[in-house]
Amino acid sequence: MPKMKTNSSAKKRFKLTGTGKIKRKHAFKQHILTKKEKDRKRSLGKMGLVSAADTKNVKFMLNI
Repeated sequence: MPKMKTNSSAKKRFKLTGTGKIKRKHAFKQHILTKKEKDRKRSLGKMGLVSAADTKNVKFMLNI
């Protein structure tokens, strides 16, 4: 039986925390930043967590 392969796009986008949660980056921080508020841009730069509904799919892609 062949080895399970990790999804390459997922391993670049997600990291596992020490408690088993999955860290992610926020979207909407790449371009068209002039119309966005300063506070919004600052909060988008911080790391977020994957929601409970999506955790199962992300763990499947990462083979965890």
